[in-house]
Amino acid sequence: MLTRVFSAALKGVEALQVEVEVNAGAGLPQVVVVGLPDASVKESRDRVTTAIANSGFRWSRSRMTVNLAPADLKKEGPSFDLPIAVGMIAVSREAEIPRLEHCLMAGELALNGELRSIKGALSIALEARKRGKKAVILPFANAREAAVVEGIAVYGAKTLREVIEFLTREAELKPVQQDVKALFQNTAADEGDFSEVKGQHAVKRAIEVAVAGNHALLLIGPPGSGKSMLSKRIATIMPPMTLEEAIETTKIHSVCGLLDSEHAFCTHRPFRAPHHTISDVGLIGGSSNPSPGEISVAHNGVLFLDELPEFKRSTLEVLRQPLEDRKVTVSRAAGTMTFPANVMLVAAMNPCACGYFGDPKRECRCSPKQVENYRNRISGPLLDRIDIHIEAPAVEFKELSSEESAEPSADIRERVIQARTIQRERFGGRGRCRANAGMSHGMLKTHCKLDSDGQEMLRHAMEELHLSARAYDRILKVSRTIADMAGTPSIQTAHLMEAIQYRTLDRNLWH
Repeated sequence: MLTRVFSAALKGVEALQVEVEVNAGAGLPQVVVVGLPDASVKESRDRVTTAIANSGFRWSRSRMTVNLAPADLKKEGPSFDLPIAVGMIAVSREAEIPRLEHCLMAGELALNGELRSIKGALSIALEARKRGKKAVILPFANAREAAVVEGIAVYGAKTLREVIEFLTREAELKPVQQDVKALFQNTAADEGDFSEVKGQHAVKRAIEVAVAGNHALLLIGPPGSGKSMLSKRIATIMPPMTLEEAIETTKIHSVCGLLDSEHAFCTHRPFRAPHHTISDVGLIGGSSNPSPGEISVAHNGVLFLDELPEFKRSTLEVLRQPLEDRKVTVSRAAGTMTFPANVMLVAAMNPCACGYFGDPKRECRCSPKQVENYRNRISGPLLDRIDIHIEAPAVEFKELSSEESAEPSADIRERVIQARTIQRERFGGRGRCRANAGMSHGMLKTHCKLDSDGQEMLRHAMEELHLSARAYDRILKVSRTIADMAGTPSIQTAHLMEAIQYRTLDRNLWH
């Protein structure tokens, strides 16, 4: 007898439907799994047979052939335990199971028949809905994550026996309900607030402009000037995530195994701060079986690189293409994967190795050659791709001891939301552009037109500062954001002047 059970395999951050065909035929008692399974799928034979026996079921003591179709798609992970077990039990019963055709299922089995959590539950539920399935059966620990998908019933089971009794209508499982609106209303405790930061008004202004247009930002200043403190509070002024953005982010975190039963859905923008010893693969993604890196885990959020020159140069160079395209394409022998990488890059660094080059109060201990070598760890092409460079000077005692309260994050966030709303209405549904930083060259011509005075000012800046064509585009994008924050439909001279000053470090520090 032949039985067919529907499951799904992960490919990157997406899921693809897999048909698990189980056939009982003549031959010595054994279970053979075919269809390009990896080692963990092959090992499922022992887990499944033991789980079936310990759950009180039997399986036909004959040759069991399990085919995972399509055969050219590599199957990885233990999530096929459940569909294989259900297929073997169905074949042994020699009777049709009523609900089997309309369900898609996945789950890892313990030896006692309990279901353990898996990765990629949200992607699996989205694929089930796409394929027109009525229900998806997952481990109970993954059910809340998948329940945000509308239009399909999500059932969470704790044991193999519960699944079989549900499929044969011997017992019922209640579909898991998830109130998406309530998830967005539950605000997590923010790590700090901008009201706690004393002084640094110019830096705060640059950060607000960067967040309003989703621009890459570089903070340069001596140790203790508040670069890290400011950067870690950027997430508190970013606009709330939309449902579409939350689903995109949750899919990545689910595939990477970063979710748990308490935080099964990402409603807050991620903030990732990898250590400077991270490898190229860890930052950008890859390995033999391509998986998302830190830049993709930070999708729709902030990627913070503290002590930027301490990162390996090769690691920093792999950021160049993702900062332009807002995605990462990784090619390996196992295949080619594309991961989203729409992040706001925030970097911080000292002006030299000792940290006090140019400081008016502390003497720099570095030789000119050491200063040059330190700065040369960051290439010009990478610096070109960072929209805003701002110096963060040491904070004076008068400002540190001041009792005057600074502007809170909530007030800054409101202005950022207003600017982002203007941008969303401007771009509408045009591609994947959601903020000014993502504008294409054609969009620049349409939305960043300058009058004669503005063109002359920009020409003069390009010649004096020896800026590149890419820096020219960055200035226009930042100018557009500053104009949006001011509520003006056109870019004015004052907006352009502010945007140009955010590029002066190209000359002052690097040439």
